[in-house]
Amino acid sequence: MTRETHSTTYLVAIGAFALGMVSYVTAGLIPMIQTDFAVSVSVAAQLVTAFTLAYGLGSPLCVALLPVHRQRGGLFVMLGLFVVANAASALTTSLATLMAWRVLAGMAAGTYLAIGIAAAVGVAPAGARGKTISIIMGGMASGTVLGVPLGLLLAQRWGWQAALWLIALIGLVALIGLICRLPPMPAAQVVPMRRKLSILVDCRVIGLLGISLLAAIASLGMYTFIAPLIGAHGERSVTPYLWVWGVGGVLGSFLIGTLVDRFSGPRLTFAIMLLLGIALIVLPLLLRISPLLALIPIALWGAVGWALQVPQNNELMKAREAQGDGNLAVALNESALYLGSALGVSLGGLALALQMPVDTLSIVAGLVALSGMGVQAWLWQRANARGADCQNS
Repeated sequence: MTRETHSTTYLVAIGAFALGMVSYVTAGLIPMIQTDFAVSVSVAAQLVTAFTLAYGLGSPLCVALLPVHRQRGGLFVMLGLFVVANAASALTTSLATLMAWRVLAGMAAGTYLAIGIAAAVGVAPAGARGKTISIIMGGMASGTVLGVPLGLLLAQRWGWQAALWLIALIGLVALIGLICRLPPMPAAQVVPMRRKLSILVDCRVIGLLGISLLAAIASLGMYTFIAPLIGAHGERSVTPYLWVWGVGGVLGSFLIGTLVDRFSGPRLTFAIMLLLGIALIVLPLLLRISPLLALIPIALWGAVGWALQVPQNNELMKAREAQGDGNLAVALNESALYLGSALGVSLGGLALALQMPVDTLSIVAGLVALSGMGVQAWLWQRANARGADCQNS
């Protein structure tokens, strides 16, 4: 990578750190916000829902409406909007206004990530695409693992607003750096909306999004129930297990990049879904044997769960390269992750309400992950069939 490419990638990753932090820190701030605004927990929790829905559903719409030749300016606008929304959230004295700012922050965050990945890949050498995406996703994972505890620590000392001020400051640092360092984007053709909508019937894209959906149901969905799973085996504190999961996620996000640039993306995805499935299935068994042994599948779960999105985003961008809307594919991938997470939590909660043992829940999550291998096998079959048709024609 050139120095210019390096700086762009790391600056986008700094912004992604703020995104990873804001995506999860709000849940920890709910008790403080509830007290400040004198509302119930269920009402305050809708702030998380508002952000999540705007992130998952609003960002693909924004990316689709943004002209291809305005991506550089769009990146600055969305990151600037993210900074303003978080700063304004810290200043507001009305819950309704705070809700509106969280919607704006979520929409800007998802749009920024999609455009940011595309921008960094666009100026990166062809052989460094995987490493570029992995640095950005590693920044997001670091924001979740390191940024969230830091934000909560500041909130406990100076109020919930302090966490949002920190997020806004990190975003502002990334914005100023990108304005100064982001080189001109490669020339891009204007893509009509009709061609952009064709992404919804692109079988390769749909298959890749299906894998992300299944992975999110299994990994992010099961993550919500890690505390009851650990508690069912007599462990009082879930914190060490959460840290191991998070550290595994950071390492997986950073280390997968080199592999993506050297090996086939579909093969890596197949292997990751296999490892994710195995980790979730053996986790209850190892918890019964020894809590220390259980740290191994938990670390593996975190590593491959976060690592998956590097080859996934790379393959999605390659799938739509000719159409010029790879950033839209990345935005849709983020939507698939949020939808999968919500589905996993809903189905898991229903299963527990029906008295399903939490150990069984982990095993079922593992089987869902393994089903993603079937989707990847189907994509292989289609690609091989197309290759054979091209050779025969």
